[in-house]
Amino acid sequence: MAEIIANLDKVSVSLAGRPIFGELSWELQAGQRVGLVGPNGAGKSTLLKLIAQELPADSGNIFRVSGLTWGRLAQEPALPPGQTVLAETLTAVPAIAGIEQKLSHWEQKMGQPEVYGDPAALEKVMARHEKLLAAHEQMDGPRYQSLVKEILSQLGFGAERWDNLTDHLSGGQKKLVMLAKLIVQRPRLLLLDEPDNHLDLAAKRKLERIIHRYEGCVVIISHDRYLLDEVVTHIAELENGRLSLYHGNYTAYANERALRRLRQQQLYAAQQKEIARIEAAIKRFELWASMVVDERHIRQARSRQKMLDKMDKVEKVTEARRMALGLAGWRGSKKSVELVDVVKTFDNNHALFRGLNLTLWHGERVGLVGPNGAGKSYLLKQMLNPDSIDGGQVKIGPSSKIGYYAQEQETLDYAQTPLEMICQSAPVSRETAVAFLYRFLFTYDQVQQPIGKLSGGERSRLQLARLVLDKPNLLLLDEPTNNLDIPSIEVLEETLDEFVGTVMVISHDRYFLDKAVDRVVELRDGRFTEFLGGYTDYLVKTGQGE
Repeated sequence: MAEIIANLDKVSVSLAGRPIFGELSWELQAGQRVGLVGPNGAGKSTLLKLIAQELPADSGNIFRVSGLTWGRLAQEPALPPGQTVLAETLTAVPAIAGIEQKLSHWEQKMGQPEVYGDPAALEKVMARHEKLLAAHEQMDGPRYQSLVKEILSQLGFGAERWDNLTDHLSGGQKKLVMLAKLIVQRPRLLLLDEPDNHLDLAAKRKLERIIHRYEGCVVIISHDRYLLDEVVTHIAELENGRLSLYHGNYTAYANERALRRLRQQQLYAAQQKEIARIEAAIKRFELWASMVVDERHIRQARSRQKMLDKMDKVEKVTEARRMALGLAGWRGSKKSVELVDVVKTFDNNHALFRGLNLTLWHGERVGLVGPNGAGKSYLLKQMLNPDSIDGGQVKIGPSSKIGYYAQEQETLDYAQTPLEMICQSAPVSRETAVAFLYRFLFTYDQVQQPIGKLSGGERSRLQLARLVLDKPNLLLLDEPTNNLDIPSIEVLEETLDEFVGTVMVISHDRYFLDKAVDRVVELRDGRFTEFLGGYTDYLVKTGQGE
C-alpha cells in the first residue's frame, strides 16, 4: 500500500460566514497525481491553501507525515520586479545562496595576510570553510545552478531568455518561472492551482512532461481536460462541499461518474418505491387501530415506522445548475469571411504577417492556433474592422453578423452593472433582464454589482450572455474557455455543435478544440497552415502526437 503523506479528517471551512465544505475527508498518497475538479466557487483553491497551512480549518484534523515538504503554485502569478528569469529562479533555495555567500566570505579571509601568515588562524578559517563546503555539497549546491538552468530549459526558457526581466513576461510565463522555483525545491507534495492558464499549446505540452516526471505527489486544479487526461492518476471531485475520489484520468472519471449517478438514481427510485409501500402499510395499520382498538395493529405500525427510521436513505441525484446559453444562429452568406493577401506591419517595418489568405465557409468550425505573439488575437480584431488593415482585403459576407468574444474582456464596461448592460443591449424590462441573467448563473446581488467586481468566470459568462442578445451567425471567439469551469465549457461545446452559422475560435484548450472544431488553422511565423480535423488530428499531421 502506498504511503499516506497527508490526511484530512472531517475538516470544515467557512469564509466570511459562508460554509465552503463541511466534514471533508481526503487521503493523499505518495506518487499520486490528482486532478482536483469542480465548479467555480466549490472551494478548490481554498482546499489547496488548507493543505499548505495557509488557511486554518474551523474544525477537523489534518495529518501530515513527519518531514513532509510542500509547495503551492498560486492561481495569480506574482514576481518581484527588476529580476532576470535566471536570477529569480536561483532564489528558489535561499539556504544555498546563504551558504555560497558565507563561502565567499571565508575564501576572502584566506587571502588576507593576517590569516594566511598565522597557521592557527588559517586552520580555524579553513575548518569553517570545510564545514560550509560539506553543507553545500549535502544540499547539492555545486549542481544547483545547472539544475535551475535545466528546469528552465524544460519549461521553454532557453539560455537566450535567462537574462530577460520578469517584468516583461506574460502571466503564463510568470507562472512557469514560479513553477520552476517550486520544482527546484523538490517538495514531496506539489500543489498546482491552474498552472496551465494563459499557456500556449507548446508550453502546455512542456508542462505535461514536467508533471509526468515529477517524483512526488502532485495535486492539480485545472479546467484543461486534455491535460488531466494526459497526466493524472486520480480525479478528486469537489462539489456541494463533498469530495469524491475516482481512479484514472479525466475521461475515466467522466464515464465512472455518469455510471455512479445512474446507479444512484436507480437505487433512489427503488428505495422511494419501498418507502411508499411501508408508509402505506403504516397508514393502513394506524387506520385499523383507530377503528378497532387493537394493540396488534399499533405494534405493527410502530414496527414498520422503526424500519423506516433505520433505513439508510439514498440521496436523490441532483445536477448542479448549468448555464443556459442558447446561441441559435441563422443561415447567412455562403462565404462568411474571406482574407485576401492580408498584411500587418509595424512602424519599424516588422511584419506580424504578410500575404494571409483564408476562406471561412458557412457552417464551418475553425480553430486558430499558434504560439503566443503570433498575432492571432490581432487578426480577429482586424476582422471586426476590415478598413484598418495595412494591406490586402478582409471581406465579410453581406449576410454575416459578427459576434465577438474578447480574451481580455475589454468589450465590457467595468463601471456598469450586468443589469445595466443587458437593459442597454436589448429593449427588455428590469424583471426580464434579471431572469435572463439568472440563466447565466448570476444571483440577484451580482446583477447589481459593478462588472469590475465580478470574477473572471462571471465576466466570461456575461460576455456569452451578450452574444446571445446580439444574435450573430458568425462567431469570432478569442479564448472563450479561459476562466470558465468545466460544466460551463461543456455547455459552450454543446451550443457550438448546434449553432447555425460559422465559428472561428482561438483556444489553447485542446479538449475543447477536439470537440468544437473541424478544421485547424495554424498561424506561425506570419503564415497560415491548414489541417482538417480537430486538435488530435493536427498533432498527428504535424508529428507532435508521438
